[in-house]
Amino acid sequence: MSSELNFKEVQSENLYELYVSGEVDIYTSQVLKSKLYEIIDANQKDLLIECSELNYIDSTGLGIFVGALKKVKQYNKQIYISGLKDNIKKLFVITGLDKLFIIKE
Repeated sequence: MSSELNFKEVQSENLYELYVSGEVDIYTSQVLKSKLYEIIDANQKDLLIECSELNYIDSTGLGIFVGALKKVKQYNKQIYISGLKDNIKKLFVITGLDKLFIIKE
């Protein structure tokens, strides 16, 4: 059973911050996809995804992140990811996604 997925949003002039908490899996990934795509299309800013409260992400969730990156690149913007827990950061390294995203410590 998956845990709930929650968001907190903070906007500044050049950056949109999305704080993600909970778990991203096959059950919650569509909620994340809708939220990210809505933010990207509506704001066309660089996006920071803050993940310090993200406990789990599966391959479906990683795919959503990649799709969001492709979408944000259409506006010549970037996605920054911060606060990755060690187990999640390891997934980014193993899959090579640490080379696509700007991961902030």
